[in-house]
Amino acid sequence: MAKTLWMFPGQGSQAVGMTADLLDSPAAQAKLAIADEILGWSVAEVCNGDEARLSQTQYTQPCLYAIEAILVDALKAAGQSPDLVAGHSLGEYVALYAAGAFSFEAGLKLVKRRAELMQAASGGKMAAMIGFNRPALTEAIAATEGVVLANDNSDAQVVISGTPEAVDAILGSVKAKRAVPLAVSGAFHSPYMAEASAEFNEILAATDFTDTAIGVLSNTDPTPETSGAALKERLSKQMTGSVRWRETMVMLNQVACTEAIEVGPGKVLTGLLKRACPNTVLVNIAALADIA
Repeated sequence: MAKTLWMFPGQGSQAVGMTADLLDSPAAQAKLAIADEILGWSVAEVCNGDEARLSQTQYTQPCLYAIEAILVDALKAAGQSPDLVAGHSLGEYVALYAAGAFSFEAGLKLVKRRAELMQAASGGKMAAMIGFNRPALTEAIAATEGVVLANDNSDAQVVISGTPEAVDAILGSVKAKRAVPLAVSGAFHSPYMAEASAEFNEILAATDFTDTAIGVLSNTDPTPETSGAALKERLSKQMTGSVRWRETMVMLNQVACTEAIEVGPGKVLTGLLKRACPNTVLVNIAALADIA
């Protein structure tokens, strides 16, 4: 039986002008007005303004959530629906909205606080590694205190996170075709986010999650789940846990996913799936005009 996945990119996929044709849609304008009231600033203004401001975590994450959620609404209005949803880091919040776990407003309030806490994080370092020996990397991380595998994106691409000294030690000891320090303030998706995670989870605990009819593949547990309570528990571990995207793609092969639609700006996730899921048809929906 054919299965369709909707997947949602996270921070790093943003681009100036990514509101595209949303500003011409009354439905999108109404949703943006709600977002602006919750955030206290204009999503459209930030998305069409200075790139440096848009790239700040406190703005990037709410903007991506709002835009991707609006595209979800448009897809559903066109009569489309997924069998599974998944999101990369911030994208998991849009996946939960798409599945019906919470309202647009509830999700945006969570994202707003998450972004503020992550923006305030300091003292850590993250670096992307491309083309490396996985056993050697696994061994080096296990032997080095203060560093973890933050984003396991694919067989050939990961992000490590931790103290600057520990991250530099890994980069100096494990050969990679390319290693790129990321422009972030903290060690995201690592135990060093424990304090921020604890504060965020107080807000999360007060947010109602409902059971969904659509299976959600979470970052911390990439198996299909529909229980609202279970999805909430998974999300509570996301800020300090690894983004297990490589395992998400393995799961898609196991459930015979026939089509994967990346909803949002950029083509990061379809790029990863192209190699890992060669039998899956890949589609990108970055604007309303892309919806048939």
